[in-house]
Amino acid sequence: MSDEGCHTIAEIRDLCRDSATGASVRAQIDDLAKKDSSNGKPYWELKLRDATDSLTLRAWSDTEAFALCRDLTRGACVEVVGEFSINGGFGLDARRWRMRLLDEEETRALFEGNPQDAAAMEKDFADVESMVAQLGDPRLAALCTAFLADFGPRFKRAAAARRNHHAHRGGLLRHTAQMMRSALAVCSAYPSLNRDVLLAGALFHDTGKLWEMCPPEQGFDIPRDIRGELLGHISIGVELVNTLWRKLPLDDWRDLHPATEEVRLHLLHLVAAHHGELQYGSPVEPKTPEAIALHMIDNLDARLEMFTMAYARQPEIAPGIHDRFHPLNTSPVKPLVHFQAPPDAEE
Repeated sequence: MSDEGCHTIAEIRDLCRDSATGASVRAQIDDLAKKDSSNGKPYWELKLRDATDSLTLRAWSDTEAFALCRDLTRGACVEVVGEFSINGGFGLDARRWRMRLLDEEETRALFEGNPQDAAAMEKDFADVESMVAQLGDPRLAALCTAFLADFGPRFKRAAAARRNHHAHRGGLLRHTAQMMRSALAVCSAYPSLNRDVLLAGALFHDTGKLWEMCPPEQGFDIPRDIRGELLGHISIGVELVNTLWRKLPLDDWRDLHPATEEVRLHLLHLVAAHHGELQYGSPVEPKTPEAIALHMIDNLDARLEMFTMAYARQPEIAPGIHDRFHPLNTSPVKPLVHFQAPPDAEE
């Protein structure tokens, strides 16, 4: 088996939408358990995960993979080659599949991502750095710069959620970068908004997830963390802003307007209020235009990502209509394609 023709789990799911397809995938074993079928036949159940999705396979006792599973442990990285298909209500499945362990170099490459995904991540991070460099308020610029310098690698691998949106390694960076781009567009339409505090709020709003849901350096699983469980990402984000703020040269900014303490409080409010309502976990509701804008931008990006997930994962139950997607609480309909002028009109 080689890396030629390797696909991500999400790509294979898309390829199998209409018919079975032969393919290979490289992923990490997220869970491994020996079980018995209803007729007493033993098998191993493997849950594989990569940066895009997860896949559950069963290795029966009469296959080569069954013997290999005895020596595998959770966290091992493997390549699987087989015939993949969408199996009714069971989702993505594979037949006549075989498996091997990845070597050290292949494992490293798996966590770095394919060249396209790695380039997209680097672009997102570079865009975040560029938008931070545009901040006019030196206090917010220094705070954001310090965060990226101290926590950049962790920021690049954290997830934005466990299930509903951007629920994968690197998802938080993608979510944050898109929110900051959206914030710039919103500020262009509503110039009365404080662009600096809105951009900083977009950067910091979910930074508590660096502890609440961050995969290890070599892992796709999102483990539970005692700090995240006890405090939640909003409380951790508020603590992080305050911790970094105390390290800034605050005496240098005594005469700036608005006052430094006002800037800190308004940024903290954006972090604390970004869920929008008390019932959704925010300790306070949005009380400023920037806070409500941040909440709306956050919700917009999350929901658009949910539509992308629904189109990729939910089968069509009628032409252009996908099966119900519970995070959206609806049956998504394919969007209208972009208008294309007829060739004659372009001449």
